[in-house]
Amino acid sequence: MTSPKLTSAAELRTAGRHPALPFRVFLVDGRELSMLRLLRVLPEKRIVGEAQLDGCRVLAKLFIGTRGERHWRQECAGLAALAEAGVATPPLVAAVAMAGGGYALMTAFLDRAEDLAECWARVTRRAPGDGEALAVLAPALSLLGRLHAAGLVQEDLHLGNFLRHDGSVFLVDGDGVRVLTHGQAVPRARACANLAVLLAQLPPVWDRQMAALLPAYIAGSGTSPPDLPALAEQVARVRAWRLGDFLAKSIRDCTLFAVERSATRFSAVVRAQAEPLASLLAAPDCAIDAGSRLKDGGTTTVARVVAAGRVLLIKRYNLKDLRHAFGRLWRPSRAWHSWREAHRLRFLGIATPEPLALIEERVGPLRRRAWLISEFCAGPSLLSHLAADREPPEDEATAILALFESMCRQRISHGDLKATNLLWDAGQVMVIDLDAVVQHRSAAAHARAWRRDRARLLRNWPAGSLLHRWLDQHLPAA
Repeated sequence: MTSPKLTSAAELRTAGRHPALPFRVFLVDGRELSMLRLLRVLPEKRIVGEAQLDGCRVLAKLFIGTRGERHWRQECAGLAALAEAGVATPPLVAAVAMAGGGYALMTAFLDRAEDLAECWARVTRRAPGDGEALAVLAPALSLLGRLHAAGLVQEDLHLGNFLRHDGSVFLVDGDGVRVLTHGQAVPRARACANLAVLLAQLPPVWDRQMAALLPAYIAGSGTSPPDLPALAEQVARVRAWRLGDFLAKSIRDCTLFAVERSATRFSAVVRAQAEPLASLLAAPDCAIDAGSRLKDGGTTTVARVVAAGRVLLIKRYNLKDLRHAFGRLWRPSRAWHSWREAHRLRFLGIATPEPLALIEERVGPLRRRAWLISEFCAGPSLLSHLAADREPPEDEATAILALFESMCRQRISHGDLKATNLLWDAGQVMVIDLDAVVQHRSAAAHARAWRRDRARLLRNWPAGSLLHRWLDQHLPAA
């Protein structure tokens, strides 16, 4: 059997996001590490994967960047601090330099472990405060409390850094661990700020459940409850920063998104979908021609297509005439706006079909036609699903009110709130046609926009109908 290719940190840097597997690296202590499966790649910086060392499976982190030694040392120090504090983390197997440059750190491989982000994805649509959802979050909050009690903080807090294995939860990523007060609890203000980083990653509808979330944290930290108003303010501040950072990532090449720019084209695609959708992205008009057209107007063409085994929707933003084309040259396309707003809504826990890719034709910095590719929602619109002569069923009523309460809480207006732009799907109301969606900076601006949205929604049904009266009574006030 052929031995895996021997490589070096320099070669791994040039390999970008896709180093060929399997490969081997020499360690300065004379041993060889064989990388078998990649879990995460930060190009030119770090490679994380399942590997084999001395015949045993390990989780290996290879620090291959120019600042690799600093991060390697931080990882070693962080893991040592966790172990000293008695915070559960996978045991360190080895931390050693690689021959020819770079550094390697190996911890025990937890077979069949799953991170809490995966667990949370299965329950995220449950009602805020749901017992099963709380059971997913509680171990992370308790472990974070123990961290703070030991004088430590984790500066890269997210559910993906908590692993569940054989009934226990482990904290990973020592690179983000910092010792603030050795042997003493972290000051309350700093602990509150660190806790807010974790809570801000939950959907905003969970903000009202902080009192239900805190007991697990308090049990771990052994302290009195943090001040709820101060914590809520911190959570809002962190979430706003995270949203801005996420929207910026949606239009630049990074771990989550693959972005390509040229003098004639811009494209952004969810990285996990880049390979399956490659042929569609190369020729979106061919996919539209081969698909089922749902709309073919002057400004937009919409088609239902099948690609990579998935049913998708392609929306092409056309140019009607020379005047229309000239007017669109200088502004981000409506596809660009819809792409960002779809990601905004999903980030904030507001249901909309998953946006998968954005394409713009360009002449240098000037825009021409554009395409938006998203998942296809087969659910009926509220116009056809709801009967004007009766109030909505309980499930639909709950979902409708939850949607508009969330949108109003986040100061989001739709701009064209026809009932055909609201789809009933799998127990929730999905918002579509996001060309005019805006998140307003001020309450006054949102109030004006909400009055228009509310009036437009009510016009879908006769003024004297039961449904119209029910909506008028139960929707957030104008």
